[in-house]
Amino acid sequence: MSETFLLIHGAWHGGWAWQPVAARLRAAGHRVLAPTSPGLGIDDDPRGVTLADCADALVDHVERRNLTDVTVVAHSWGGYVIGGAERRLARRLKQVIFYSAFVPRAGESLRDALPPGHRAVFDESSRASGDNTVTPSFEFFASSLMQDADKATARVVHQLLRPHPYRTVTDAPTADMTPSGVDVPSAYVVGAEDHGLPPGEYGWVPRFPERLGDVPVVRTPGSHEALFTRPEELSRTLLGLANSV
Repeated sequence: MSETFLLIHGAWHGGWAWQPVAARLRAAGHRVLAPTSPGLGIDDDPRGVTLADCADALVDHVERRNLTDVTVVAHSWGGYVIGGAERRLARRLKQVIFYSAFVPRAGESLRDALPPGHRAVFDESSRASGDNTVTPSFEFFASSLMQDADKATARVVHQLLRPHPYRTVTDAPTADMTPSGVDVPSAYVVGAEDHGLPPGEYGWVPRFPERLGDVPVVRTPGSHEALFTRPEELSRTLLGLANSV
């Protein structure tokens, strides 16, 4: 059966980042949409963009196309975007898959959910930017987010990244901008070699899946950027979860 996938990108990325996965999903006969959030398009001005702006843009994207029975896949920061939109889109959604993603809870910004060392680096990056954006260093990106690629490949992807509006990281969601209490089936996928967050108190699991309740937790091969490095395996994982609902 043909599915409709809505792929939500992480920080610094755009819809373009999903192309290796999207191509495989389309080849399998599915409809795929991968919008870019405000402030992250090539011609966008990131200044003043808020988390609510990103959630509103996602709702508008879905409603203008009258999409229904949608399987959402949210990567990393994208968990905050679908968190802000899920309550309004609930009747249109078949499933929400959080892929190595932050699961928001009321009053906790993404910055609050980061380890202290990450917060300090992000804060310094925003202060130095001149426009309240954050950009990862190549060293961090290559060693912690895309360490399963050779340095040349990681550098190509890193050069495509956009400065990320820091308001969307420091804005704390209200209760209606979280998935808590929303009656949409969910699942959590994590990269088996994802070093984006350290294991333990600040790790992806079990912290974030627990916020969704009793949901499937699936490990898929690859780093935080497996959408580039292991797209075949990630696509199979997503299809398996979509077919299970």
